[in-house]
Amino acid sequence: MTIKELLIQEIETLPPELLTEALNFVRNIKTSHIAKQSNKNNLRGSTAEDLLEFAGTWSGDDIRECLQLVHDTRMPLEF
Repeated sequence: MTIKELLIQEIETLPPELLTEALNFVRNIKTSHIAKQSNKNNLRGSTAEDLLEFAGTWSGDDIRECLQLVHDTRMPLEF
């Protein structure tokens, strides 16, 4: 039996009053997993090698305007 089949089998034997709790638990697991994945994909502290994943993925014809916006709105460095 697969894990999914075993889970379904267990769920089918739960008393009705525990189904909501089981559903909340599964949703909590999913939310936690998504949050962890999101933290992994956070670009803060990434290396240039991490960013290569996105190389060549720009679509559209507004890259120059977007780069200009970045240059116009970034704050100068202070040392």
